[in-house]
Amino acid sequence: MNLNHIINMVMRQVTRRATNAGIDKGLDMLARRGKDPADMTDQERREMANSKKSTRQMVKRARKAARITRRIR
Repeated sequence: MNLNHIINMVMRQVTRRATNAGIDKGLDMLARRGKDPADMTDQERREMANSKKSTRQMVKRARKAARITRRIR
């Protein structure tokens, strides 16, 4: 294993983590609709939790489908 291979591996991991963190932040913002949780009513907080959970499940399914399609190609 040469140095270039190791650098590429590390860069891929860093890029993946940064991308996933950005996606998670975006999903949180989408679930909150741009509001601060302290300014929300109890009903809005419950809806946010349900929305966040279902959105994360959809993202997980989309990633799994992308993984499967990559294997098929």
